[in-house]
Amino acid sequence: MTDDDEVYESDPDLLVDFRDVTLVRGGNTLVGPVSWQVELDERWVVIGPNGAGKTSLMRLAAAQVHPTSGSAYVLNEQLGKVEVRELSTRIGVSSAALAERVPADEIVTDVVISAGYSVIGRWREAYDDVDRAQAVESLESMGAEHLADRAFGTLSEGERKRVLISRALMTDPELLLLDEPAAGLDLGGREELVARLSRLASDPEAPAMVLITHHVEEIPDGFTHAMLLSEGAVVAQGLLDDVLTSQNLSSAFRQQITLSRVDGRYFARRTRRAGGHRRAGG
Repeated sequence: MTDDDEVYESDPDLLVDFRDVTLVRGGNTLVGPVSWQVELDERWVVIGPNGAGKTSLMRLAAAQVHPTSGSAYVLNEQLGKVEVRELSTRIGVSSAALAERVPADEIVTDVVISAGYSVIGRWREAYDDVDRAQAVESLESMGAEHLADRAFGTLSEGERKRVLISRALMTDPELLLLDEPAAGLDLGGREELVARLSRLASDPEAPAMVLITHHVEEIPDGFTHAMLLSEGAVVAQGLLDDVLTSQNLSSAFRQQITLSRVDGRYFARRTRRAGGHRRAGG
C-alpha cells in the first residue's frame, strides 16, 4: 500500500479484499489493477494463459508479497501492516514452488504436520499425538492416508499433489489456495484429484477456496465464482456461469475458443474462424 492509497475498513465477511491492487517487478506490471473480493463460502477459480499473472495474484492472496499500489486485506488484515507469520497458519497453500522445497527424504506425515509450525522440513519440532491424528485426518480427506510413512521423494506426481493439499488443510485454514493442483498429472490422476476437490468444495465446513489453472477441464464441480486474467488484467469476474463463456475465454486466450459443459464439467477447444481455412491452390 502506498501513502496516497485510500484507507478503509475491510468487511469482516471478506477473506480477500483487494482494491485497485497492482504488483510491479522490474518495471513490469505482473498484476493489476485488480479489485477482488472473496467471501466466506465462495469457491473461486482463477483462469488464464501462461503469464497472465495468476500465480502472482495467488502470492498476494497468500500474503507472500505486498502490493505495489492499492489496498489489500487478507483475513481482515492489511498487507504491509501485519506480520506474515500471523497469517501463515490461517491460509493453506499448495503449489509447485512449495513442492520443490520439501526435502526428498521427509516422511509424508511430517510434511503434513510441519504446516502447523509454519516450516518446511522437520528440524527440532516435537510432534505429539494430536498433531499426528490431525495429519491422518488431513491425509484421509485426500485419499492419501496410505502414504503416511512414505518418503516424499518416492511419491508419484499425483501422490505429491494430494499430500501437499493435505498439508494445506492441516491447520484447518480459513482460506485454501491451490496453484495449478492438477498440473503434470495424467488423465486418471487429474480426474481423481478433480473428484476429490469437488467433494471438498461441496463440504459446507470447508474453507473458502481459490484454485488457479489454465485448463477449464480442471475446474471441479461445486465451484461458484471465476476470474479470467490476461496479461495481468481482469477480463471478467463474477459467478462462474456468467464468466466462463466462449467469448470471454476467446478474449483471455486471444484465440477463438468454443466452450461446452457436460455433467457439470467444462470443456474447451480451439475453433477456426469462419473463412479462416482455404484449400491449397484455391
